[in-house]
Amino acid sequence: MDNALSPPFLVALNLTRRCNLNCAHCYLDAGTRESDNTGELSTAEVLALLDDIAALSDETMVVFTGGEPLLRADLTELVAHASSLGLMAVLGSNGLGLNDRRVAALKAAGLMGVGISLDSLDAARHDSFRGLSGSWTQAMAAFDACRRNDLRFQIHFSVTDDNAHELDDMIVYARDVGAFVLNVFFLVCTGRGEKVTNISALTYERVMRRLTEASRQETEIMIRAKCAPHFKRMAWELDPDWPITAAHGYEAGGCLAGTRYCRITPLGAVTACPYMEEEVGSIRDRGFAEIWRDAPQFKALRQPVLEGRCGACEYGKICGGCRARPFARDGELMGEDFLCAYEPQGGPVIEPLGAPFGDDMAALPWTPEAEAWLARIPSFVRRFVRQRAEGQVRANQGREVTAEVMAELALVARERFGGRPPFAGGAEQ
Repeated sequence: MDNALSPPFLVALNLTRRCNLNCAHCYLDAGTRESDNTGELSTAEVLALLDDIAALSDETMVVFTGGEPLLRADLTELVAHASSLGLMAVLGSNGLGLNDRRVAALKAAGLMGVGISLDSLDAARHDSFRGLSGSWTQAMAAFDACRRNDLRFQIHFSVTDDNAHELDDMIVYARDVGAFVLNVFFLVCTGRGEKVTNISALTYERVMRRLTEASRQETEIMIRAKCAPHFKRMAWELDPDWPITAAHGYEAGGCLAGTRYCRITPLGAVTACPYMEEEVGSIRDRGFAEIWRDAPQFKALRQPVLEGRCGACEYGKICGGCRARPFARDGELMGEDFLCAYEPQGGPVIEPLGAPFGDDMAALPWTPEAEAWLARIPSFVRRFVRQRAEGQVRANQGREVTAEVMAELALVARERFGGRPPFAGGAEQ
């Protein structure tokens, strides 16, 4: 692979279309438990795919999702193989079936965390949204099982006009229940989601403002927007020096579709994200690395030529808008993100710090002690820690990364999150 092209930071692997819920908003239009699984990637095919992903980088996170991935009988085997390759294996689930036995087995196999969907603190509203009575109670039981077995979990909250008023209460609940992360998802109308009224632009703007403020203020858990690149603009407006902005890294908010992230369907098709249904290739026909490198749509997303307000916006390089929304509605990959209410002000374009698809600067040397620090950090965040450490050394006109630099970064992380490094999640619901 061309050294100038970064490997994926995150790969979402839809293991199955089968599901034990019937969510109205499902991007995959997942079927019921009894649905035919003909054509799904076999165990051998998934294992080979994991080998291919790890060959690009062992610093990639793989999200096993669905449908409902717990319906795959080979899930524990797949998690174990991913973990053995150095990949960070996490699970995106509705929580049904996550009892003590299953959680313990997955953790023993190397699972690093699980994202569990919770769309309301009102049981009836959650059950209605998810299409199954009792699903709220089972999600609560899943949180309990994760806590008892010391498996990190995050909450996935899909916000709509109907539940947007619950955001503050959901933040408090996520903190109190022991979640490491609260991911707030903003729906893109694909799959069964085409039948769901999306969040209004007014509510979207209001929720995003509150979400940005909460993310800046919170010290016990990480709060992030998903499928909402405008988070980057609002973060910049709130504090340009906040490390979460795209001027300092890729830690939250912005769209990674086709640039640092892709999705693989149960049948082996590769897409830029779960909300872009256009296939750019199949792992049954070509190697994953070749698809990642050469897919024309991915190349376009890596060098975007934005149109409309997005093309004229000073935040175009750190936000860029959601590409899935205009593509799903109008077939325009580079069209303006119609859910964004911001009007460009004609100012200079804000430039990200560092090249997003490769580092033009030579890597700095690391002392053995600093390398030992890095080796103790979860694999999926090492590249970002490496970039942060080298950036800090360059800013201070230093020549090498030392253990002292790493200790300083660790101190900042402990002050921010109490020594608990949250794991990141993909665009899964």
